[in-house]
Amino acid sequence: MTDAQASSRSASPVPGRGLRFAVDTGGTFTDLIVGEPDGSVGIYKASTTPSDPAAGVLDALSIAAADAGEDLATYLGRAEIMVHGTTHAINAIVTGRTARTAFLTTKGHPDTLVFREGGRQDAFNFTVPYPEPFVPKAFTYEVKERLLRDGSPHIALDEAEIIALIGELKAAEVEAVAVCLLWSIVNPAHELAIGRLLDKHLPGVPYTLSHRINPSIREYRRAMSTCLDASLKPIMGAYMSGLEARLSSAGFDGRLLVVTSQGGVMDAAHVAGMPVHLINSGPSMGPVGARAYAPSASSDTLIVGDTGGTTFDVSLVRSGRIPRTRETWLGRPLSSHMTGMPSVDTKSIGAGGGSIAWVDSGGLLHVGPISAGAVPGPVAYGQGGTRPTVTDASIVLGFIDASFFLGGRMVLDREAAVEAIRREVAEPLDLSVEDAAAAIVGLATENMVQAIMGITVNQGIDPAQAAFVAGGGAAGINCVAIGLRLGCHTVLVPETGAVLAAAGALVSDLMAHHQAMFHTDSRAFDIDGANAMLEDLEGRCRAFAETTGVDPSAVEIDWSTEARYPDQAWEIEVPLRAGRFGGPDDVAALVTDFHKTHREIFAVEDPASAVETVGWNATVRCKIGADRPGRIRVPDSFEALARRPVYFAGTGWTDAVVHRFEALTEADTVTGPAIVESDFTSVVIDPDISARRDAMGTLVVDLRKVEP
Repeated sequence: MTDAQASSRSASPVPGRGLRFAVDTGGTFTDLIVGEPDGSVGIYKASTTPSDPAAGVLDALSIAAADAGEDLATYLGRAEIMVHGTTHAINAIVTGRTARTAFLTTKGHPDTLVFREGGRQDAFNFTVPYPEPFVPKAFTYEVKERLLRDGSPHIALDEAEIIALIGELKAAEVEAVAVCLLWSIVNPAHELAIGRLLDKHLPGVPYTLSHRINPSIREYRRAMSTCLDASLKPIMGAYMSGLEARLSSAGFDGRLLVVTSQGGVMDAAHVAGMPVHLINSGPSMGPVGARAYAPSASSDTLIVGDTGGTTFDVSLVRSGRIPRTRETWLGRPLSSHMTGMPSVDTKSIGAGGGSIAWVDSGGLLHVGPISAGAVPGPVAYGQGGTRPTVTDASIVLGFIDASFFLGGRMVLDREAAVEAIRREVAEPLDLSVEDAAAAIVGLATENMVQAIMGITVNQGIDPAQAAFVAGGGAAGINCVAIGLRLGCHTVLVPETGAVLAAAGALVSDLMAHHQAMFHTDSRAFDIDGANAMLEDLEGRCRAFAETTGVDPSAVEIDWSTEARYPDQAWEIEVPLRAGRFGGPDDVAALVTDFHKTHREIFAVEDPASAVETVGWNATVRCKIGADRPGRIRVPDSFEALARRPVYFAGTGWTDAVVHRFEALTEADTVTGPAIVESDFTSVVIDPDISARRDAMGTLVVDLRKVEP
């Protein structure tokens, strides 16, 4: 075991079949949560190896095996399922390591990826160029064909021309092909014909047909998701097969599942064939984990913050549902590329424990978005880092015990952190080291608050009516400060909060999302047409469920439609009460629900207006585990944690009591200033704030000030 690795130090589990693993690969650490046959869980962390993400997975599994007193092969031989959340797809896109991809589109429409949807960050600044198209113009090929909007052929597809074009693709040594033709969502005949010709004349080169991956009416989004999917197939196929092979050689013969952007999981082999679903693999599980641990009575709205070493991901749970969006950008909105695929609505910023603090030439302090990552890491890690981070500042302030990091398995260098903050921040700003460190944490907090505002206040949600759920290893540093700044009434820190995404993966469902386009209007609603389309969607859902081996009684289908007011530019997703329309009353219920949803999102509605429906969605969920991850096994005894001085801005150094997270019971109340510490997180309780644990083991922090 290296210094950068640690386990939950639970009591040795009893050997038996049915271990369930959930792994989340982050930018700094790889998190592992193990579900034991008796219902308890164990938490483990290992350093991420950026050049070889699978190595971090195997390292974390080795730590868990050692904690169980078994060799890795024996331990993995007891495994039933492994769920893997990965950033491999998004990293490939961001770093430009996707496959050389050709884009085939209808003749006359080669600029879909260039024009996008016409939006700009600054509508009056025409000197800011659009980003380069995801697929270069040199690899964009026009196909002479055309279907009309009703699917009827206007210009027939010339197969001889396609065969000649495939010869050009072969000469260009393309590694993947994306095919997106006009109105293929109504009639896919031309795309299917091109697919057959690619199979015959360009064997071994993966391709994606737009009507299969994203049957959306919006051309840019459909084209982008098609190109993304095709470009990821070679690299993700190799990664999945390589991971499966390495796990198999290590002794794992269970079922390998992968987290998708929709907040569910799929079999590795299945998702390797449509890797666009993996772009937001990691962040999608934060709200799933929060929903599993948060008490139902705590709040109707949960704001979920997942703070890792590199990023801060924020999402929501509203009335038990996790909102989804189709407007997922691969960078700055309107100035980058959009995935065009439905995914859990998350917002990510470069703010985490590893975010670097720096002072610009004008004397202004910045925190992030640059991160020290896993290599070299914060200065205190002693792995070559020289620039101070949020973690270094937290050590200086006493929020993190340098001698108890990862339960004492990794000893940090506090003096190195002090010197780095003095040199890089305190002296340039003429501050004391403590005030400089407090400013670093304070600015990181404000950056996170602004990210939360974008997904709450900007969508008509009042944070004062919500509870803040803190996840991620670095979450405890400023979760109370974030909650106070937002005006939330409660902060919730699950006992597995340090691995919140992995905990969510452990309770996630096997899931597939199917969609179709069918336009109708509430003024003359086509019930028969809508029901025929819904029946087709249900058939696809049932077909997926049959491949999973899950008991039919454990299968559920969630229905929704994408609707709008007439002449409105964009649709919103509205849940359907049932999978069929029985008559006018069901249509009226849909209209009512649309108005209500529109009011919740935009704070306005038009009850007298008709409603148009454009897209229809069916998400099939196959339950493969428990609703809750389980409780951490508590050792018989703990090492005593000593009081220590902690620095609070405005208060100064304070002698704070330190509590073991796992040792607290429902009968205990913690009053700040205090630290609640586990092997994997350190929760800072501000002065005059109280906290307790609930029946699920969650630390519930009441943000109402304690009366003196």
